[in-house]
Amino acid sequence: MKNISLPIKYGFAISAALIAYFLILALFNLHTNPFFSLFNGFITGFGIYEVIKHQKLKQDEKFTYSNGFTSGLVAGFLAAIVFTIFFTLYATEINPDFLSQLLTVFKQDYNVHIGLVAFVVAIMGFATTVVLTLTCMQMLKKSRNMLQNA
Repeated sequence: MKNISLPIKYGFAISAALIAYFLILALFNLHTNPFFSLFNGFITGFGIYEVIKHQKLKQDEKFTYSNGFTSGLVAGFLAAIVFTIFFTLYATEINPDFLSQLLTVFKQDYNVHIGLVAFVVAIMGFATTVVLTLTCMQMLKKSRNMLQNA
């Protein structure tokens, strides 16, 4: 449990940052523009980078690729799950008109409901987590080719 507590803390921190960013966009009525969701990747990536870096500093010589990869996945997946739950609650309870505003283009041609949108948000979060964790691990892994700088 001790090894997983750090990624859980970072996962909740990432999700809090994602939720705060979403609510700030909502204040300016920009949360329906998909362009602004690109910044979610930067928030998630920064959090994953930090959890892997912190794990590497904490474990020092015992740090392995699988330890860092697991930390990044746990933090990112937890953040994606928490944000998806928030997103679903926001779209159904807090602002019921949000889904119709978000899907004005698709609603004419497709029958889209909150379940599908929540599923897409979760899958996007999981995919982003895997890609960013692999990317961050390339920067933070121990190299067998070069001497490591301490």
